[in-house]
Parts: sequence; C-alpha cells; structure tokens
Amino acid sequence: MTQRVLILASANNGLTQRAALAVRRSGRTARISIVHCESDIRRAVESADFDIVVCPYLTTKIPADIYRRWTCVILHPGPVGDRGPHSLDWAISEREPLWGVTALTAAEEMDAGPIWSTRTFGLPWRRKSAVYNTVVADAAIECLVEALDKADRAVSPTPQAETPQPIVHARRRPAMRRRDREVRWSDDTATILSLIHASDGSPGAPATIAGLPMLVYDAHHGRDDALAPPGTLLGRRDDGIEIACGDGSIWVGRLRSSGGADPSCKGPAAQALAMAGFPVQALPVDERKSHEIRYRREGEIGFLTIDFYNGAMGSGQCRRLLAAFAYAAAQDTKVVVLENDGAYFANGIDLSAVELSDGPEGEAWRNLLAINNVCRAILTCSTQVTIAAVTGSAGAGGVMLALTADLVVAADRVVFNPHYQTIGLSGSEFHTYTLPRRVGGDTAQRLLHDCQAIDAVGAADLGLVDAVAPSAQFGSWLTELARESAHPSRWAAIMAAKQSRLSDLNAIERAELRRMARDIFRDENEFRRKRQAFVLRDLRHPSTAGL
Repeated sequence: MTQRVLILASANNGLTQRAALAVRRSGRTARISIVHCESDIRRAVESADFDIVVCPYLTTKIPADIYRRWTCVILHPGPVGDRGPHSLDWAISEREPLWGVTALTAAEEMDAGPIWSTRTFGLPWRRKSAVYNTVVADAAIECLVEALDKADRAVSPTPQAETPQPIVHARRRPAMRRRDREVRWSDDTATILSLIHASDGSPGAPATIAGLPMLVYDAHHGRDDALAPPGTLLGRRDDGIEIACGDGSIWVGRLRSSGGADPSCKGPAAQALAMAGFPVQALPVDERKSHEIRYRREGEIGFLTIDFYNGAMGSGQCRRLLAAFAYAAAQDTKVVVLENDGAYFANGIDLSAVELSDGPEGEAWRNLLAINNVCRAILTCSTQVTIAAVTGSAGAGGVMLALTADLVVAADRVVFNPHYQTIGLSGSEFHTYTLPRRVGGDTAQRLLHDCQAIDAVGAADLGLVDAVAPSAQFGSWLTELARESAHPSRWAAIMAAKQSRLSDLNAIERAELRRMARDIFRDENEFRRKRQAFVLRDLRHPSTAGL
C-alpha cells in the first residue's frame, strides 16, 4: 500500500515545496496543510487520509493527543543533542564550522523525541536564508526520505540517549531574543556580520543607522581599515550603503524601518533610508563593483555570475546585468554562462523596491521593461552560445529569464515556480514565446494557471530544462558542458538553431505588455493587494523555529 503523507507547515516556503516534491518523487502521496495554530492542526488531521505526518517547517507545537495517535516527524535544523527554536540562528552567529539536521519524533519536550535520521555538513558563513535553502534543505530532504522509508518498513526510531552525537557540544539553547541579535557598530566586522547573517531573512538584526531604528539584512564585508567612528555612513554603491565598524566597514544591501507604527517591508538599503527621511543622495558614491554581478573567463567560456538578494531583480540590477551581459557577449569567447551564486537563480522583478517607491505602479512598469531588455539581449545574442545554469530556485520572471538561453540546465535541488498569477500578474519576459517553445502550448497554459511548483527532474521531463545534474558535482559538470558547447561543430549547430527559431519579439512583447498594463495600472488581478501581502510576509512568520 502506498504510504500517505500529511505535510504540516507554517508556510509554503521553498523547503515545504521541496519536501512535497521529494515525497511524491519517492512514490508516495503528499498533502500539504498550512497551519498557524492548534486549531489549524486539528482541522488538518480531521480527514485521517494519511499514514504519517511530517513537519519540514513548523512554528506551532503539535498537540499531544495528535502526536500520540499518529507518527509525527519533525525536521530540526540542528545535530543530535541540539534543541531549541533558533538552532540555525545560534549556529551561524557563533560561526559553527559543522552543523546538522535531524529528523525526530514529536514529543512533549521540544526536539527531544526519538531520532529517525540525521546528517551533518560544513556550515558556510553566509546569510541564513542562503544556508537554509541550500545545505540545510539538502540534508533535510535526505533525512525526510530516510525517515519515511524506515516508518514504511516499521523500523522504530532510536532514543536520543542511544544515538551518537557527532557534534559533542550540541545542547539545548533558548530562543534568540532581540537583544541577542542587536548590532553594536563598535564591534569587529566578523561579529557584526555573524549577527546579521544569523537574522537574515527573518527577523532581521536590530541596529541604529543615522539615528534611525532599522532591521538589517544582506550584509557583506567592506574595508579592513577603520576610516571613521563606528556607525558612520561612509558611502553608497548601487542600492547598498557602507557603514563603519570597529575595525573596518560592512556593506548593507537591505533594510527595514522598525520605528514606525505601521509595518514596513524590507527593501534596498538606500531606498529604505530615504523613505525614513535620511538624505541618501548626500552620501559619496563608491564606484567599485558590487558582489551582485561578476564576470570571469576560462578560455573560450565566459561566466556571468549573479547573486541578487532572494532572487529579486530591481530596475537597477536589470540595467547593470544588461550592461554586464553586453560586455560578456562582446568578448572573443564562444559561450556565455549565466549562473547564480546562492540559494536563488532569479524570481523576477523586485516587489519590495516597487512597494517602497514613491509610485509603485510606475516603478513596477520600469522594472518590467528593464528585465525585458535583459531577456531580449539573451534571446538575440548572435555571437555566443548562451547557457542558463540554474543552481538555486527560480520563480515567475526568473524562470522565464532562464528560458531565454539556448541551453537551460539545473541542479537537482532546484524548485521551479513557472507562473505569475499568485502575485496578480499575467506575465512578461517573452514567456508566451519561450515557454510554449519548450513545453508545448497546452502544458505552458497548465503551468501558468495551475501555479504548482515542479522539481528539476520534473522540469526536465516536461522539456522546461535540457538537463539536470547532482548539486554536489554541478560545477564540474557545467564546465564540461560549456566546453562541449564551444566545440566548433556543436557551437555551429546551436547557433544555426537559434537563428532559425527567432520570432517577431517586438510583437510578442507588445502583446504581453498590453496585458501587464492592465494588471499594473488598472489592478485587474489584485496586483496591489497580492504584492503587499507578499512583501510583508516576514512580519506574519517571524520565527525560524524548526526548519
């Protein structure tokens, strides 16, 4: 009999989607129920149409009568022996070199139940949202499938006292409080970055910037010399600002005002400060390139690497990416690879920057035109074979950006959300040309209207991507693919195919823009409400308890 799995989660985030897809990929059935309180959990189990409950991301405690009746597997983002609601936050803030994920049975004491499976891994020193959606999620999926296999074979979990503890200092920890996360600019940069990384993307690290109470996200190392008193704003670059610390500086990419009565969304740092009343334009401009877009060359192959916060591509990022792609396409290489560095490939326009702008509708339109320009440049590139190498999840316009390349490949951890309707848009990025070209008209319409996530293997089955490779070996596999594509005969065949399939992009874009104009300016599909609900979602789910 097929094992039936009920997934209880506090949000339908990337890990929840990966969990459901992995369960179904293993031959089981899966039903997702989003729950926010005990009553929600009780309603979710009323039908009893399941054999086992799994909780990849749950901030609400399961009632005792429910976990005593059904096996409930919790995915905890910590190694054996670690307990508490903010495990990953503590590990990142304390710069743990090795960490883990454990699948355990729900019990009265949090994270104290018998253990089904566990994994350990090197913990990169990066922002929590990036760590969570890569190495942590990878380990969690492995633990989940192993736990389900054991339960299906009636293998009992092992009591914690009898389970080896690979990280000997793992222990019970309290919730991380606001004062534990608070940034003191007089501290050294490593300490400050650790706090900000640990609090990103939720709830943010509290700090005072230019006398304003802010929550800080998306921080990167700046200079090594202390150039001004700690807390001094040194300059701006693109959307980021540079702040002096005790022994140097850091760059901050995202901020959220925490001083007002009304909730505010996080957004580009310079924009958030300007909205709070600080004269950002008075800061000196730093002309050095940011970390968001990088280019390197390996023989006949150019690699254009993007790292946009949560995959959001604002108008400025799109303009800079367009310029970077034009530079890459002008080199005497054979292949340009567009790849991501981090947990996201791209998710389309930057809804937070749109929401924080003086005129959201106008900014959404400008952002849309800017991302279209990038897509057009890739589609019409006549000098290079283009490869989109997707190693992080992609949604909406980010999926369609990838589809403009000649070849689209993905790592096996990737989740695609090739649709727009959940945000109230009909879509652009030439998707009415690229999506049917790959999957056929009927499947394209189904993907756009069903609004379902698909995993990388499923995307390959549909023809959405050309190939899938294991995440752990993806870099070397991609390099070999790029070299094969640069071989004269293969290169000529791809370039000839590209020329034969080009359509009237101007007509395609005009048709898409007509529909998008109604979405944005007439609000025919509730873009305004859905956008605001999306950008304020962190305020509704501030906890990182569980995964």
